[in-house]
Amino acid sequence: MILLAVLFLCFISSYSASVKGHTTGLSLNNDRLYKLTYSTEVFLDRGKGNLQDSVGYRISSNVDVALLWRSPDGDDNQLIQITMKDVNLENVNQQRGEKSIFKGKKSSQIIRKENLEAMQRPVLLHLIHGKIKEFYSYQNEPAAIENLKRGLASLFQMQLSSGTTNEVDISGDCKVTYQAHQDKVTKIKALDSCKIERAGFTTPHQVLGVTSKATSVTTYKIEDSFVVAVLSEEIRALRLNFLQSIAGKIVSRQKLELKTTEASVRLKPGKQVAAIIKAVDSKYTAIPIVGQVFQSKCKGCPSLSEHWQSIRKHLQPDNLSKAEAVRSFLAFIKHLRTAKKEEILQIPKAENKEVLPQLVDAVTSAQTPDSLDAILDFLDFKSTESVILQERFLYACAFASHPDEELLRALISKFKGSFGSNDIRESVMIIIGALVRKLCQNQGCKLKGVIEAKKLILGGLEKAEKKEDIVMYLLALKNARLPEGIPLLLKYTETGEGPISHLAATTLQRYDVPFITDEVKKTMNRIYHQNRKIHEKTVRTTAAAIILKNNPSYMEVKNILLSIGELPKEMNKYMLSIVQDILRFETPASKMVRQVLKEMVAHNYDRFSKSGSSSAYTGYVERTSHSASTYSLDILYSGSGILRRSNLNIFQYIEKTPLHVIQVVIEAQGLEALIAATPDEGEENLDSYAGLSALLFDVQLRPVTFFNGYSDLMSKMLSASSDPMSVVKGLLLLIDHSQELQLQSGLKANMDVQGGLAIDITGAMEFSLWYRESKTRVKNRVSVLITGGITVDSSFVKAGLEIGAETEAGLEFISTVQFSQYPFLVCLQMDKEDVPYRQFETKYERLSTGRGYISRKRKESLIGGCEFPLHQENSDMCKVVFAPQPESSSSGWF
Repeated sequence: MILLAVLFLCFISSYSASVKGHTTGLSLNNDRLYKLTYSTEVFLDRGKGNLQDSVGYRISSNVDVALLWRSPDGDDNQLIQITMKDVNLENVNQQRGEKSIFKGKKSSQIIRKENLEAMQRPVLLHLIHGKIKEFYSYQNEPAAIENLKRGLASLFQMQLSSGTTNEVDISGDCKVTYQAHQDKVTKIKALDSCKIERAGFTTPHQVLGVTSKATSVTTYKIEDSFVVAVLSEEIRALRLNFLQSIAGKIVSRQKLELKTTEASVRLKPGKQVAAIIKAVDSKYTAIPIVGQVFQSKCKGCPSLSEHWQSIRKHLQPDNLSKAEAVRSFLAFIKHLRTAKKEEILQIPKAENKEVLPQLVDAVTSAQTPDSLDAILDFLDFKSTESVILQERFLYACAFASHPDEELLRALISKFKGSFGSNDIRESVMIIIGALVRKLCQNQGCKLKGVIEAKKLILGGLEKAEKKEDIVMYLLALKNARLPEGIPLLLKYTETGEGPISHLAATTLQRYDVPFITDEVKKTMNRIYHQNRKIHEKTVRTTAAAIILKNNPSYMEVKNILLSIGELPKEMNKYMLSIVQDILRFETPASKMVRQVLKEMVAHNYDRFSKSGSSSAYTGYVERTSHSASTYSLDILYSGSGILRRSNLNIFQYIEKTPLHVIQVVIEAQGLEALIAATPDEGEENLDSYAGLSALLFDVQLRPVTFFNGYSDLMSKMLSASSDPMSVVKGLLLLIDHSQELQLQSGLKANMDVQGGLAIDITGAMEFSLWYRESKTRVKNRVSVLITGGITVDSSFVKAGLEIGAETEAGLEFISTVQFSQYPFLVCLQMDKEDVPYRQFETKYERLSTGRGYISRKRKESLIGGCEFPLHQENSDMCKVVFAPQPESSSSGWF
């Protein structure tokens, strides 16, 4: 019996020496050379999946794989050698034909001799239980070439059993899931989980942001614990949320197929893998399997100064209404992001006053440490001569797509210094509030700079004594929307003077629903119903708007409805219009309002037949299945027929996420004495004032004053000037997304989306005692350009796709009131001009030697202008008419 047991053990030992034991990953047979074919190909298109419309290229080769060493302690510890041979390049689009950039070119000419030699030098892969322990290559090889070899080597990392784990390969440290079925294994890599250092940033707001998707699936066909075939597909897709025609997709595929096996060198004996590697070639060194960053050299690219000289004519003030100005602006920002401080600083020092404001816009929007240092060195905040440049710098900071703590700290430092203009000091504080909001939205609320800025805003508001300082800190809080500031806002809303009380109320109005607590609503109810003191109409109507917007209770709605009829004449009409607009536009409060209106005491002819000229109206600019643009206009008049407040708003929604695109508020007060009229209750002692306040892309700007005080009013009237006053003017970078991607094939990809606009908002208020007429005019002109770009680079061949859209548009609102008799005559107009809309697409393939293929398409259409309804009595939606033009296209060599 003992003899039989000994013989059995000897048999098992002999068998295991000739046949490999059980492994958890791929395993190579001893003394065999595996000969495979390998290809990696990449396609770029707009997500339509049509091969004829795609650009890209394919890199193919033969591959030899051999087992050099297996640990005597276990079959799952292996060292394999991988060698690429006979490298070839070709188009993925075979219909390119004579236009193929590879036609007539040898691979050695395209890749270059030294790169080809590096690509064909073998690499070593140390596998333990099927997972990569180390990756060995030669030092100082080009990073792009090493990445291609990393992409191939990563395919040999796998396991034969189902399960979820983390693996490190060329894509980084990623979560992967294996699904094993007999002779087939599927590996799904969660690319969003991959930890890898790559440059990139994005606009965090959903409306201005992008949606990206990434998938990776690799299928292994296994025979005898080794691959017969591998097919891997990685897809990267990008789409701009509010304009879905700006979209692109990368499809990257790898294919590995076993052709044959043949005899190879015998395994190298030894217990330590380090000794084996040294014996193979002492020049081998362990390097990371994770893909490394590389930059392709730009041949013949202009310097920053040369680039500026080529575009400066497009940035002249007279050209800012054209899309070409925005195109030049965006292109220059990209160049600025690669420039050093000294190089940047040379340009504004040598420029004239006409284009300096646009240059300041671009340098500030670049948002790099060098560009920030350069612009801060150039601007002198103690000077009164460069106020326009200082203001343009601050506006560019306010609309920064991805601000950092250093920018905030720079503004805090400036605020603590001295200023030549008090307006600039106010603007600095207001913009600090905007930056606090953006950093908090991007999980930066606990940064030291943000904490300091919060203390500066809240502490300043609490201690402020001058009216100007209180207004400044309230405007900063209106941008920052700090929950800690709500108690202060309630105090100023309920006990402050008229204009301050109104500003505090409108600041509260900007807070999200969760922050409007029962305590806040109790205070708003006291203000609206004047339980403790008399308030201005503007404050009361704002308090009512806060209540109705934030989940009003049955009794809150009922009390507001019951107040209609007891209010001043024009306020009656205004509140009635607000309620009717809620019902017509189906806002969240409409259900509660309908419930209350079932009571006859609230819903009767006497209450709903109040006359007046004040109004409120909300409508759609555009509406699709996933997005909507809305506009609203509410106008409140005094009892004497003089404009008290007009409020124009435009919102953009993506699903349920809103972006407050623009708000223009014109306010006037204390003008009744001019026409010998009696002021309304609570407004007897107001100073004569008219001004304009603008909010742009969720950022409150410093208000503009038309006149302040009776003497200023009379001087403006006697001068008979109706010239519009600029509210905001400049070039803005609104959409800014950049991703550098490591494809698992070893290729480098970049996805970028930029959106900018040139904007000019002006406002004017005219007042004529002779004709007893007042007129307000707000004009908004914009040029918009949005571009998206995708590139895939191997260092010796590059493919790219660029898509874009551009337009120039104008929107004008005019309100005219004739108060020679009562009821006074009111004319409201909001007109949109004809809008040219252009779309373009460029696809290209380019060799590092300079040879290339390019295809261009362009499509134009004209969107007809229209007049928007501003009353319930005229509620037909503005009809937009498209007049498409023929599509143009071209392709060829360059």
